Amino acid sequence: MKLQHKIALISVAAAAVAGFVYSQIYIHEKNRKEIREIAAELALTWKGQLNLNPEQTDLLEDAIIEYTIKKNEIINSSLGNIQQINKLKTIQKNEHHTLKKFLDEDQFENYIFLNKQITRKS
Repeated sequence: MKLQHKIALISVAAAAVAGFVYSQIYIHEKNRKEIREIAAELALTWKGQLNLNPEQTDLLEDAIIEYTIKKNEIINSSLGNIQQINKLKTIQKNEHHTLKKFLDEDQFENYIFLNKQITRKS
């Protein structure tokens, strides 16, 4: 194979890889933006339901983003259903531990109660 052909082939491969990487970054950023928007709306809803102060609302928004991403990674993984459920339970325990750090006891209990009510309606 001539040197020019090798260079051309490497250039095409590099362009294809660059295009793939760019598309993945674009899609990932678009998904993160959507998650941030939804998390902001949810945090505002919880602010009213739980009587949160601005700092708590910001911390809740961050937690929603963090744990939504983690849960989505598990749901989209190739793990079996039982493994997914076990991992999601672990994530939920960690999420509750995080929430307890900035919610008072009444706010946390109300959060759990309202979450169960929402889940039952679904």
